[in-house]
Amino acid sequence: MKSSFQLLLFCLALLTFSQNAQAQTGKDKLPSVSVKDINGKTVNIKNVAKEGQITVISFWATWCSPCKKELDNVAELYPEWQKKYNVQLIAVSIDDARTSAKVKSTVNSKAWDYTVLLDSNEELKRALNVNSVPFTLLINQKGEIVYQHTGYKAGDELKLQEKIKELAAKK
Repeated sequence: MKSSFQLLLFCLALLTFSQNAQAQTGKDKLPSVSVKDINGKTVNIKNVAKEGQITVISFWATWCSPCKKELDNVAELYPEWQKKYNVQLIAVSIDDARTSAKVKSTVNSKAWDYTVLLDSNEELKRALNVNSVPFTLLINQKGEIVYQHTGYKAGDELKLQEKIKELAAKK
């Protein structure tokens, strides 16, 4: 019985590793999932990553302090990223129906210049296998997911900038 359990754990670990490796090799694309923007307009996430443009998708929530810290720190670099690397940033809130009313006021008070989408039912979160926030995806100019990162500590935005710089050089 013990060996069956170990085999099952090994298979699960292998499956998780292969999914993460695939996402980082540029094989995965964004799924066709509809979410709302902060004005209530329906948007399909698959159409957000524009051909020829680098896209950063950052999953966050109003109750997540590291998420807000990350988006604040990225906000300082974002104008330069847009100018130098043609980057767009999509901030996807996973706030539920109770807390999603706080999203627009949070974005306005922070003066974030990002496209903000609401994933209140967490359909996009599930489709992309996001387990916790903050969670960041980097999409290349072909619409492929080439990098993902969970969590945030000061300086992570500079590591992301290096990844962006590498993608921009591959143009």
